[in-house]
Amino acid sequence: MPDSAHDTYDHLISLLDSSSVDYRLIDHEPEGSTEAVCALRGHPASEAAKCIVLRVKVDRRTTRHVLAVVPGDRRVDLDAVRTLFAARYVGFSDPETAERLARAVPGTVLPFSFDPDLELVADPDVLDRPKLYFNAARLDRSLLISGADYERLAKPRVERIAGPAEG
Repeated sequence: MPDSAHDTYDHLISLLDSSSVDYRLIDHEPEGSTEAVCALRGHPASEAAKCIVLRVKVDRRTTRHVLAVVPGDRRVDLDAVRTLFAARYVGFSDPETAERLARAVPGTVLPFSFDPDLELVADPDVLDRPKLYFNAARLDRSLLISGADYERLAKPRVERIAGPAEG
């Protein structure tokens, strides 16, 4: 899916440049794991945006896809997402669907949705970060932006969806 990932990266940079947002690109060794890439970038995991594509079964006939964004040192609270959508089931999307909707390979999913079928929901703790890091649709390049600028550009639905720290 290299062409799509390249397009997603270009779309992101174009959005940032046209919005006059302060951001910084950070080149590093290819890495998609939150903990490992945080170490490469030199910041705590709490300053990272962890992005997970979820499959939300509202009822037998209705399936929605949600891009959940939580702090890197936390996990997505699937029960909170299920309650939020009054759903019967919430789970992780299969890799093919996640790649298609996020327009990026696992480990490079942006905290932005460029697909109308992928609803963006961010935990408020992500938006409160003065520094927010995430892979920029590439395993070898990350982006730093403020949580406030992220919220202004991405326009996520803001809901408490982060569970306790992993461990």
